[in-house]
Amino acid sequence: MATKKQFKNFTELLSESDKPLLVDFYATWCGPCRMLVPILDQVSALMKDQIQVVKIDTERYPALASEYNIHALPTLVLFKEGKPIERIEGVLPPEDIVSRLQPLL
Repeated sequence: MATKKQFKNFTELLSESDKPLLVDFYATWCGPCRMLVPILDQVSALMKDQIQVVKIDTERYPALASEYNIHALPTLVLFKEGKPIERIEGVLPPEDIVSRLQPLL
């Protein structure tokens, strides 16, 4: 299950995670972002305890979106050991997302 996060320091959020963090950069007005919600639930279920899925609203955190060059929504970024290692833009089936992330874990 994806979790919506509010935080004071994104670096702290990354460093406190004990597993790779899949961040869904989204906006509430974005139709494809809403389509991704059940897909991310499936990804989370398929990958069980291998990753943590977190949703971050780009409207709330525009500086963070800018820092990670988020220009298309939705954008998924996989962070491992605090560093971005994979980026997926747009909506993909859950199996495609898992197949792109699995080798990186």
